[in-house]
Amino acid sequence: MSVKKRAAQIAVFLLVMFLTFYALFSGRDLAEIGRSLARMSPVYLIPSAALAVFFVCAEGFMIWFLLNAMREKRNSLFRCFQYSFIGFFYSGITPSASGGQPVQLYYMNKDGNRVSDSTVVLMTVAVVYKFVLVVLGFGILAFWYGPLRAELKHYFPLYLLGLMLNVILVILILGVMLFPGVIFRLAKFFEGLLIRMKIWKPSEKRDEKLKGFIESYQQAVAWLGKHKGRLAGVVAVTFLQRCSLFVLTYMVYLGFGLEGAGAMKVILLQASVYIAVDMLPLPGAQGITELMYQTVFVNVFAGAYLIPSMLVSRGINFYFLMIVSLGVELVNRFVVERRKNDVPVAG
Repeated sequence: MSVKKRAAQIAVFLLVMFLTFYALFSGRDLAEIGRSLARMSPVYLIPSAALAVFFVCAEGFMIWFLLNAMREKRNSLFRCFQYSFIGFFYSGITPSASGGQPVQLYYMNKDGNRVSDSTVVLMTVAVVYKFVLVVLGFGILAFWYGPLRAELKHYFPLYLLGLMLNVILVILILGVMLFPGVIFRLAKFFEGLLIRMKIWKPSEKRDEKLKGFIESYQQAVAWLGKHKGRLAGVVAVTFLQRCSLFVLTYMVYLGFGLEGAGAMKVILLQASVYIAVDMLPLPGAQGITELMYQTVFVNVFAGAYLIPSMLVSRGINFYFLMIVSLGVELVNRFVVERRKNDVPVAG
């Protein structure tokens, strides 16, 4: 990714963030919001932050769990955590969280992992991530339909749209994973297109590399099919990962000393917000998440606690993680990579 493109993505992210907070605070009593925020018990901030960090680290664990089982090359768990934080940052600044996996793939390949193995691992994590979200979404729809429609109000169609978009994405990813020949045909189509446009020249070496990649890719997918226990483990960890952010909002609820709404209601409402906005083409789903939160949680965080609760929960589960992830990316970009480049070549 070029520096200009990355700078443009960050600029758009910051602009959307500015507009979101401007709309959020416009016409509101900032002093009252500040007093309400001060009532948040710091005791609950620690488990809330821990749940947010667990959300990102769980993905790193799954990358480590699958990647080390596929190859003799060993990857450290700490390094896989770094892949996850880096992916979170780039997903946060790109529409529909589309920028994370390409950067993760770049770092994994630079660390000596095969592109085919890394691709299959990242696609497996992605499809299970979406699959668990789809299962939760249909479960909420089937067993909590009445309260869900009543609490979401005019955002209920957005929930249905978000659920359907996730279903479509799961089907597409599974199709690519189960039918890798499709990748080869698509790659050849785009290669021919670029050659006709005189951007590329015909190359036998390129064909050999592509065929080698597809062969390795098929082997990796076949490996996953033979290790269903690993997949079951990834599904279980992903379920806990998904629920960690939903429970985080309940921690915020307890932190403000509120009573009346049960844990399950708060968790399901937060899950419904996440499902609705997850696939929207906005960096970090900013703006729409905050707007929907104000509607969905108006009867949970009553009165002066609605905006403060959103600031705390959203601040921890997104902006706090973005800052940590940016720090991890900067360390990798300017410290780790520089050290690797400075290592003298033997002989």
